[in-house]
Amino acid sequence: MHRVGSSGNTSNSVRPRKEKRLTYVLSDADDTKHCAGINCLALLKSPVPDGHDSLFTGSRDGTLKRWTIADNNATFSTTFESHIDWVNDAVLAGGNTLVSCSSDTTVKTWNSLSNGTCTRTLRQHSDYVTCLAAAERNGNIVASGGLGGEVFIWDVEAALSPVTKSSDTAEDDCSNGNGAGNSQPTTSLRTVGSSNSISLHTTQSQGYVPITAKGHKESVYALAMNDTGSLLVSGGTEKVVRVWDPRNGSKTMKLKGHTDNIRALLLDSTGRLCLSGSSDSMIRLWDLGQQRCVHSYAVHTDSVWALASTPTFSHVYSGGRDLSLYLTDLSTRESILLCTKEHPILQLSLHDDSIWAATTDSSVHRWPAEVHNPQKAFQRGGSFLAGNLSFSRARASLEGSTPVPVYREPSLSIPGTRGIVQHEILNNRRHVLTKDTVGSVKLWEITRGVVIEDYGEVSFEKKKEDLFEMVSIPAWFTVDTRLGSLSIHLDTPQCFSAEMYSADLNIVGKPEDDKINLARETLKGLLAHWLSKRRNRFGTKALANGDVPTGKEITSRSITLSKVEVDGNSENDSLVYPPFEFLASSSPSIITEGSQGGPWRKKITDLDGTEDEKDFPWWVLDCVLNNRLPPRENTKCSFYLQPLEGSAAQMLTQGKLSAPRILRVHKVVNYVVEKMVLDQPLDIVNPEGAKSSGLPGGQIQHTSSGGDASFRSGLKPWQKLKPSIEILCNNQVLSPEMSLATVRTYIWKKSDDLVLNYRIKQGR
Repeated sequence: MHRVGSSGNTSNSVRPRKEKRLTYVLSDADDTKHCAGINCLALLKSPVPDGHDSLFTGSRDGTLKRWTIADNNATFSTTFESHIDWVNDAVLAGGNTLVSCSSDTTVKTWNSLSNGTCTRTLRQHSDYVTCLAAAERNGNIVASGGLGGEVFIWDVEAALSPVTKSSDTAEDDCSNGNGAGNSQPTTSLRTVGSSNSISLHTTQSQGYVPITAKGHKESVYALAMNDTGSLLVSGGTEKVVRVWDPRNGSKTMKLKGHTDNIRALLLDSTGRLCLSGSSDSMIRLWDLGQQRCVHSYAVHTDSVWALASTPTFSHVYSGGRDLSLYLTDLSTRESILLCTKEHPILQLSLHDDSIWAATTDSSVHRWPAEVHNPQKAFQRGGSFLAGNLSFSRARASLEGSTPVPVYREPSLSIPGTRGIVQHEILNNRRHVLTKDTVGSVKLWEITRGVVIEDYGEVSFEKKKEDLFEMVSIPAWFTVDTRLGSLSIHLDTPQCFSAEMYSADLNIVGKPEDDKINLARETLKGLLAHWLSKRRNRFGTKALANGDVPTGKEITSRSITLSKVEVDGNSENDSLVYPPFEFLASSSPSIITEGSQGGPWRKKITDLDGTEDEKDFPWWVLDCVLNNRLPPRENTKCSFYLQPLEGSAAQMLTQGKLSAPRILRVHKVVNYVVEKMVLDQPLDIVNPEGAKSSGLPGGQIQHTSSGGDASFRSGLKPWQKLKPSIEILCNNQVLSPEMSLATVRTYIWKKSDDLVLNYRIKQGR
């Protein structure tokens, strides 16, 4: 159900180092649909009799969505976007407050009736937050648990009682959530301490940190609370059910019986009875008054991941890894298979006389459930008696007595869209090949965020071979598809290592030898909308010389660097070249963090121009606003240039040469011809550190004892003269379009300095 992580404090190991990473998420799918599995469901009933109910779905794509349910139709309403990893659980509390938790280690609150407004982010958990529980009749009480072994108990205060903001608070206003600010006062959350009173607590590191309901030594996967919020149960990898008093955070008992992880929990309204589902495939009914297990139900053939009960707690609906949804009478032990589909069931939610099932698929389905009169389902026949030993169902299945499902098709479906499950970064470092859940293969241009080829359902491996190019460009970005989309990660300073000539990018109106930094131009394209909004808000001064109204710290940080490169011409700083234009129709989301707060996610078209170094990493703003790049590794390639043994060509140069890694072989040819034809090619040599006017990006520098020297290698009239030269490496003639980096990677294949040979073409 959740990605496995280690227990205990992992120091947020799942997150990149602060300020070091910016991620943008690409998707060509319908933005009104989920593109990854649905982890959680929450249902908001309409307060008026003929009103429309709302269903909230939380997905592994990192978003929540609200759907309006009416007349057997589900209509998309809005997307809640701020989490940067899987949304693992969601509950409704305090009326219109939606609370969600995520593998990004945060708990967030939202105005559930808004257009996606996040009102608060809480960052107390040390690892993935896996589960939540709310008290149905006491809307202020919410509990959260996670892989760090922590269980926090919260009181969701009234909407008109916001916490006083300070620099130490760990309850951040979620200004980077969707929507233009909060449409109502912020909801605050506080924790229950060791006394009966609800109080705030501070530490030196984070300020407001809740008291932990201490006791779990390992990961927590499931929580449940009774209606009044007077009782809380938790379970996880310790295989025991722990019972707590949420009014003071104290333990009251520990219940043993399961032989594997506990993945789902339910409490009846009184708090006397508890149901648990486990990876041992068993459902157990506990009497908390007697502190013992009173019944065990062997219904499933694999892990039980989801439970839901009828209002009277007489029957339980259960689903899990065996792809099946069962209904079980807790008193008679009679069970019946309601339905089975292709995907494991992760969570269940009752809705009138039906039940919603969330699965690892991006779609969510509603099934008939006879919630008000469950005995009607058994009247259809096909029921069986649940055993009390886990192997009894497995044995029955092996003997061929697999039950027949009552329902073949759901009564209502909310379709999702295909998620990306496989990817390959191509050698040109601008294209990524992907395959989705139905096997469709596509080619992406990540510097524009678009699909440039849709190959359909073809062999991924064969297409990867077909698209192979013998080129070598530094790995300036990384990719993952854990959100069902293409997440492109830019990490400083590595992301600034890749350059290409403008001619290779087909940029019109720019000298062909101008070097283009791929990461810098991609950042400019990503933030073009933000720059435009900022210019409208603050004027052109906001974009000149780093004079950012709220980002003064950027310039001072950059000045302290030992080496800062200013890249490109200042008059073109804000110009976005066509190979780096992101379309508004398929705008990506940005995932990043600034110097304060924590990670956030937002569509680039939702940026309003007010974001500054508190929101963005300083190196991103320094690059986009000030045209400065951080110190990078050497982008030069050292090599020796010698006549081929046995050829008539003369020795033209002594010692080692140096040139940009992206320099093409035809530039080396030009250099050799120039040396051969001109008796004194050193007339255009510049002393070390000097720069001749109009010198193009493609240079060869002599690094012998005589000092560095630069040679212009642009096109000249004498290139039409004989002799005609070809360049070789390891006795292999090189294509004029190969770069030095490509030659070194695919032809030379050694760690030593590259050796190139030249000769006069035969018969020329």
